[in-house]
Amino acid sequence: MSVADAFFDANILVYLLTDDAEKASGAEALVHAGGVISVQVLNEFAHVALRKLQLPWPHIVSTLEILRSLLRVTPLTLETHLTALEIAQSHRLGIFDAQIVAAARGAGCSTLYSEDMHSGLTVGGVTLVNPFAATA
Repeated sequence: MSVADAFFDANILVYLLTDDAEKASGAEALVHAGGVISVQVLNEFAHVALRKLQLPWPHIVSTLEILRSLLRVTPLTLETHLTALEIAQSHRLGIFDAQIVAAARGAGCSTLYSEDMHSGLTVGGVTLVNPFAATA
């Protein structure tokens, strides 16, 4: 898989900051291989790091800078929003999950790494993969 083929959901990236050594190591290896994230993923990552992990802003901001340097960031567009609405309706996904799938599709990714969605489901050429399924 090329760098452009992988898209990351925020829930995978959050493991970079947790005490779960196995998942943190797995997430780190995936990120270092490269891929794509959206602005939504950056925002969700910041939200979880602040609210759930209770990390200080300077740590969150520096981690976001690292992620932006390692991964290509794709913007959210009206087209992404409209595609997400179609995906949410046709595949019974929540709108925010559908927005992630739509962003991955718009970025030309064939794989979406997520721990929260239906692993194995393919939507518009994007296959959802839980990279931790064997360890879950």
